[in-house]
Amino acid sequence: MGLRRVVVTGLGALTPIGNNIPEFWDGLTNGVSGAAPIKSFNTEKFKTKFACELKNFNPEDYLEKKEARKIDPFVQYALVATEEAVKDAGLDFTKLDTNRIGVIWGAGIGGLKTFLDEVSNFAKGDGTPRYNPFFIPKMIIDIAPGHISIKYGLRGPNFSTVSACASSTNAMIDAFNYIRLNMADMIITGGSEAIINEAGMGGFNAMHALSTRNDDPSTASRPFDKDRDGFVAGEGAGTIILEELEHAKARGAKIYAELVGGGMSADANHITAPHPEGLGAKMVMTNALNDAGMSTADIDYINVHGTSTPLGDISETKAIRALFGEDAYDLNISSTKSMTGHLLGAAGAIEGIACILAVKNDIVPPTINHFTDDPEFDPKLNFTFNKAQKRTVNAALSNTFGFGGHNASVIFKKYTE
Repeated sequence: MGLRRVVVTGLGALTPIGNNIPEFWDGLTNGVSGAAPIKSFNTEKFKTKFACELKNFNPEDYLEKKEARKIDPFVQYALVATEEAVKDAGLDFTKLDTNRIGVIWGAGIGGLKTFLDEVSNFAKGDGTPRYNPFFIPKMIIDIAPGHISIKYGLRGPNFSTVSACASSTNAMIDAFNYIRLNMADMIITGGSEAIINEAGMGGFNAMHALSTRNDDPSTASRPFDKDRDGFVAGEGAGTIILEELEHAKARGAKIYAELVGGGMSADANHITAPHPEGLGAKMVMTNALNDAGMSTADIDYINVHGTSTPLGDISETKAIRALFGEDAYDLNISSTKSMTGHLLGAAGAIEGIACILAVKNDIVPPTINHFTDDPEFDPKLNFTFNKAQKRTVNAALSNTFGFGGHNASVIFKKYTE
């Protein structure tokens, strides 16, 4: 028996530019920046005083107060985005075989706020370890898919993937493979992250990874701009319902797009810096194309990793030019991190959704905040600067790269019978 086909039947998003899919897509296509001064803690002594925080989000608007207090923000975000995706997919789990439905979720760091709070409270005390009994269950990364499966009674494959900023793309690839290998009929997949706190911002500042453009936060995330100076931290979650094609058709599901390929590779170069020539990035895109049975000419849009770091943006474009050759000039390329900031382990999910919606709507979201051309980049490449572009998007590729040299890419294309 051949590999089964996998389609997207539901989406959910909780992002710095929109708390649901319609708001998120509207923010993307209109070039809205999610960056602003941090409100969740006092940044007076921090090098970076801004981030892409969620706006007008109160977990108790979505979850019972008692439930919300028992879970870390990254799990709150996961549950909220998943509730939207489940409703969007029109799922009635009482009518489905829940033994064949699983949850595979990605996060790079997980319950950092919980860890920070508990250790800080211990340090302020008398040395007696009076930790909250929910400390460990709130913090561990795999608790997010655990909560999702418990909420909906799903008994299929259930685990987390951790590969830094590639985490939720790896989750999608695992979900894709479990379905097409007939180990599940449906997987709820995606990722969430909640690192905008003293520990997260302080740690990334110490690495000199974050932009310090405190005088103009809204334009600080500027991928491919000559004056880029680091990434802008983001938070939130994205959920994608992946389903076997015949299973989806049998229940009359709407289909956004088809997931046709996934690739993985390692830079094997440095714990945080990308390979200077983009060798790992080239390999992961090659692997994704081979898995999908596609050529470079078949891809219309690449949602690049594009974090706005001096080295990362250059290495990724070198990889695109090396792999795509002349086909690179027919592509639209954009970094939606220019709007959402970098959601770390949740980036792949959010950017995968951006690709799915680009395929569905034939609109490429822009790379905003471009002011000054950088001679390091090929001027013939179309980075979709500052304004969304309408074009036929038959297939879109999403890249995510993580500390440790982890690379993951997925390809979505228009669904046809």
